[in-house]
Amino acid sequence: MAPGRINLSVADARDLAESALRGVGFDDEEARIVADHVIDAALCGYEYSGLAKILNIVESEHFKRPRRPMKLLHETDVSLAFDGGNNVGMLALFYAAEATIKKAAAHGIALISVTDAWMSGRSAYYVEMIAKAGLVAIHTAASSRLVAPPGGVRAVLGTNPIAIAVPSARGPIVLDIGTSAYMMTEVMLRERLGELLPEGVAIGPDGEPTRDPALARAGALLPFGGYKGFGLALMIQALGLLAGSGSEQESDSGYLFIAFRPDLVGTADVFNRRVSQLMERIKATPRQGGIDEIRIPSERAFRCRERALREGLNIDRLVFDALVALRARPG
Repeated sequence: MAPGRINLSVADARDLAESALRGVGFDDEEARIVADHVIDAALCGYEYSGLAKILNIVESEHFKRPRRPMKLLHETDVSLAFDGGNNVGMLALFYAAEATIKKAAAHGIALISVTDAWMSGRSAYYVEMIAKAGLVAIHTAASSRLVAPPGGVRAVLGTNPIAIAVPSARGPIVLDIGTSAYMMTEVMLRERLGELLPEGVAIGPDGEPTRDPALARAGALLPFGGYKGFGLALMIQALGLLAGSGSEQESDSGYLFIAFRPDLVGTADVFNRRVSQLMERIKATPRQGGIDEIRIPSERAFRCRERALREGLNIDRLVFDALVALRARPG
């Protein structure tokens, strides 16, 4: 193992995460929900969204403000609109995903929105959860201003991921992509560890390209794929406004879940089988020289999860020590 790294069993990592969260004021259920989210991210190979995410929570300006219970703003047979109560998104969106499953199971389709929540974590976590209930799931997450438009020198859009999951006979197929060239959570981890960013993902406050995480945080990230990423980010930001349209709280963050039962348009078993056949056809594509495998979205993450469940999690010693310090707090 590299110097400055530590290996934890999954059980020990979960205990550390939950106790650190309780140390900063979360109750037992809240700590369990958030810990499960960050542990799953770490298992899937996303260290920046893993245990280090707990440190981001505590450092957020939102964390220092009072939080309220989630409140239902509007309901129809197929929709719910929630005020997230300034709760961390990994809590608010977990409850919203549960409500999405319940609504879609009962009525065939569901549209669920959440406003006034922050730091929702890994979008794949929620859509996989919904797809495991046999539903097709789409999730958009508009966030605070971190990304400049092409040619701009100021952040006006969020990193704004979109995630889609469909059930299949081989388990959920999950796509989760941010619309920025780099995720701010990973910028924060790189800054914490004293590492540089890749070329071409950020600009500093003067509008010039930078690899310095601190300058990137003071400046802006760039969209992936130029105008294509920018256009997608813009549409997701607009959907975020829809999520907040029923609330008195004004926020750049807004989250939507759209889910439906496949049997609304056909037979669910047939759909699941055909999705599996589609994946098999893609996997069987003749490959270019030097390519060992055609990989499906989420396949690498799921394999990483299986391996980490056996071998444990490697995290940076700096992150481990900081979590131990949080655990020692009185709560």
